[in-house]
Amino acid sequence: MSLPWTLHGDGRHIAPGAIVAPNERLNWFATIGFGAQHVIAMFGATFLVPLLTGFNPSTTLMFSGLGTMLFLLITRNRVPSYLGSSFAFIAPVVAASKADSPSAALGAVFLTGAALALVGLFVQSVGTKWIGQLLPPVVMGSIVALIGFNLAPAAYNNFKEGPLVGVITLVTVILCTVSFKNLLGRVSILIGVAVGYLVALATGAVDTTNIVNADWFGLPQFTHPTFNLSFLPMFLPVVLVLLAENVGHVTSVAQMTGKNLDHMVGRTLFSDGAATMLSASFGGSATTTYGENIGVMAATRVYSTAAYWVAAIFALLLSLSPKVGAVIMSVPAGVLGGVTFALYGLIGIIGVRMWVDANVDFGKPKNQLTAGVALVVGIADVTWELGDIKLTGIALGTVSAVLIYHVMNGISQWRGTDAESEPAAEETV
Repeated sequence: MSLPWTLHGDGRHIAPGAIVAPNERLNWFATIGFGAQHVIAMFGATFLVPLLTGFNPSTTLMFSGLGTMLFLLITRNRVPSYLGSSFAFIAPVVAASKADSPSAALGAVFLTGAALALVGLFVQSVGTKWIGQLLPPVVMGSIVALIGFNLAPAAYNNFKEGPLVGVITLVTVILCTVSFKNLLGRVSILIGVAVGYLVALATGAVDTTNIVNADWFGLPQFTHPTFNLSFLPMFLPVVLVLLAENVGHVTSVAQMTGKNLDHMVGRTLFSDGAATMLSASFGGSATTTYGENIGVMAATRVYSTAAYWVAAIFALLLSLSPKVGAVIMSVPAGVLGGVTFALYGLIGIIGVRMWVDANVDFGKPKNQLTAGVALVVGIADVTWELGDIKLTGIALGTVSAVLIYHVMNGISQWRGTDAESEPAAEETV
């Protein structure tokens, strides 16, 4: 059976201004190199999620690789993307695990993946126009921002466990980000964790017992979900974030490759949902398209899906070493605190960037109150319990953003006040 990629040029060189298209590849030596590069780019963020949520990192790595393969099959190798652990799930997973158990959190992750897959089927049928109408930039930016800032207390709680290594880790991330170009700059999280880990190891803050006792080769630990529908409201706002994130990734790839991929959005959403369901079925983190790897493509101009198959195989092989998983699980809390100060902050700033890129007019009261109320609700982690259903700050902040915007937008258009650019209370600020 012939492979679905044609050789780009001589397989070794890329002409100035040229790109390696998704249906092309370089020679296999170069393709393996680019695949390994994608593994490095995704690794730091992908292993942090199971560390922060209590899921097994080896299991997550395995289904990160398998999920990427599933994505490439469903999209017929037309959309280059790697599927890694989603940070959007961290807060609700931690909350569900504390309230019940990790298996109950897995059940909610599975159902969220199912909901995303259904959205993908819907988008495949009707298109993507309704997404922008339901979630304009001010709403989507608010939701993404509040998810990042809602996690701030979790970052500080870890940081307090080892402030010295936390500071060293954070400083390393910052310096690597600003000092290096291309790949080294993009894996600053991984470098920061490595430096912090070595410092912790040197100061005796790392327990190496499990590392020494772990086997070099073996299957990861599998656990299975249980289902508690009362946790679902905490997770459903994540679907909105993943929806916008996925569409944004596909749009970015389309712009970089010069190909219209709008017709693939339904497939990519369905793929993310299906991969998340598969991973949660065996104890892995939710897996969705990864911005880190899209950044690598932008830097290298190599969009070959062959490189992603190689990356998926590498991830699968790494997952078959319990010793690798034991090393990951031994990362101390202080290191996690330092790196999550950066990561959670960046999630929040991504939401702010959505406002900036879309030129959101914060002179309009509807935009001010949509963002302002949603952020306060999310950061304060306002919680309501309605019987067995618990609504946390992320869920309530998301609902607030959607309702406030659409209610105020409807009333302002009806009353003709939409053109007003200054809130009545501004003079008192």
